[in-house]
Amino acid sequence: MKTLVLCNQKGGVGKSAVATLLAHHLAHHGRRVLAIDLDHQGNFSKPLRLSGRADVAAFASDALMTGPAPALPDRPFVLVPGDRALLGLERQPALHTPFARQFRSFLSAVDAAFDVCVIDTNPNPDIRVIAALASADFVLSPIQLNQEAMDGVSGLLNHERVGLRKIKAVLNPKLTLIGLLPTLVEPTPFQKANFLQVVQQYHPLMIRIGEGPGAFAWMPRRSCIAEAQAEGLVLWDMKKTAARDAWREIEPSLKRIANIVTAAAPAAPAQEENHAAAAG
Repeated sequence: MKTLVLCNQKGGVGKSAVATLLAHHLAHHGRRVLAIDLDHQGNFSKPLRLSGRADVAAFASDALMTGPAPALPDRPFVLVPGDRALLGLERQPALHTPFARQFRSFLSAVDAAFDVCVIDTNPNPDIRVIAALASADFVLSPIQLNQEAMDGVSGLLNHERVGLRKIKAVLNPKLTLIGLLPTLVEPTPFQKANFLQVVQQYHPLMIRIGEGPGAFAWMPRRSCIAEAQAEGLVLWDMKKTAARDAWREIEPSLKRIANIVTAAAPAAPAQEENHAAAAG
């Protein structure tokens, strides 16, 4: 089983929507998918529940850190939902190391039952994020095209507690950054200029999906994506022309990310060690 964590220290960047689309995409293509929501807001849990396509575990994700978790449903697409009990984990610092170890033990125990584990994390740099990154194979960082989010890339790599460089050096040497995924992109001159700035500043961190100069993974801002999240719909099954058009834009990026995660030998993901100059 390969484990992919979606991580960003800023909320509101469409991270849960990306996680939902990836989970559905992987399951649709025959992968056995375990979806874990470590965000107490449950924005990954809700659309998967409503879709009816994932079997929901009888316990919430805090149980994966606090003790031996009950058995998961013996199904090919399973959700372990988030709830507000996750908020209490950070307030128990003496137990942070046991929490992370228990989470890793859980993932090891279900390794043979799934092909991919998709983990959505909260934006706060706390023990939930540390535990997820310490056990993951890959991390993907959705970002919004504004200066605040772009400035936050350095924090993604260098944060003193949850920065990818520290996690990789101290806790998880196998952790691989797939790259940055610009989200909520709009077809305006301002957004195009911001996209170009991201590509220029963080070129090694972008996810290439083609040979052209601008062929990088991205996600558009579309009302149908928000509608799919709110109603538990699967974007490519929606009857609206706008949804089909959005899926045509999104599919190359999701397919590339899924291929990196599921490939036996990942093809050229971004390597964060090479970006000291770019990320500051």
